[in-house]
Amino acid sequence: MSKKFTFFILSNSGAPVKQATLSKKNLIFVGVFAVFFTAVTLFSVLDYARLKFTNDNPYKLRQNVEEFQSEIEAQRAQIQKYANEINALKSKLLDLNDFEKRLRIIANIEKSDSQNSLFGIGGAIPEDLDTNIMTSEKHSSLLRDMNEQVDEIDSALDKQDEGFADLYEFIEEQKNMLASTPAIRPTTGWVSSQFGYRISPFTGRRSFHKGLDIANRKNSPIIAPADGVVSFAAPKGNMGLMIVIDHGHGMITRYGHLAKVEVTMGKAVKRGDIIALMGNSGRSTGPHLHYEVRLNGIPVNPVKYILD
Repeated sequence: MSKKFTFFILSNSGAPVKQATLSKKNLIFVGVFAVFFTAVTLFSVLDYARLKFTNDNPYKLRQNVEEFQSEIEAQRAQIQKYANEINALKSKLLDLNDFEKRLRIIANIEKSDSQNSLFGIGGAIPEDLDTNIMTSEKHSSLLRDMNEQVDEIDSALDKQDEGFADLYEFIEEQKNMLASTPAIRPTTGWVSSQFGYRISPFTGRRSFHKGLDIANRKNSPIIAPADGVVSFAAPKGNMGLMIVIDHGHGMITRYGHLAKVEVTMGKAVKRGDIIALMGNSGRSTGPHLHYEVRLNGIPVNPVKYILD
């Protein structure tokens, strides 16, 4: 059987005593309702006080609005700054592309089809962003345009990087080829016999002279006219003590009638390095250097490769 609670209500006016009986379940319900009612009342009073305080303080409200507007203006100014930077970056990228074009004209190399378009299909250049927009409605459009142009600039930068890498590779190859092409006299002295047909000093008959003879005192230094690798350094028949340098790209140079070799087979030499001393070895009428230039195995006139 459930417990019941009896309450006696007394009055100070002399009225009869009143009696109220509640079950335990009803008592708990009344208690919970009282707590809930008290909490709602307290929340309503506090919310009313907060609203009244805000309405009674227009200065505070105006200050909050001004701070919010200042923040919006700062954000808009930042957006416009970024838009100006995007325009400047695009301008610099176009200047770089023009510079690459001038270099390619000088080097006489053309771009591949994949490198012809810097911006998008057909190379269409995006119009500059309008940074004078001030309304919030237009700023959303500006932000969208900025995002699109950043993507296009990023793609254009990749293409420009490929263009410069291709140009650098070509120039580096040309530089190596120039460094490996005979371009200076291998020794000092006077030319005692030209390239081409001549009367042999040994047979008295007309014969083809495959090189250039440069005469000077014995032990005059002989230098490499270009970069290369020594592929031969030993006596060779009528040529006497001889050196052969492989310059790559199908070009070699030969040096005969030497007195002394200053390099060994397999050694890499640079233009201007001393490789031997002039002599009179082999079949020779006096101290001189027999100098040959061969392109793809065919003797060519060494004079064409002496630029100094």
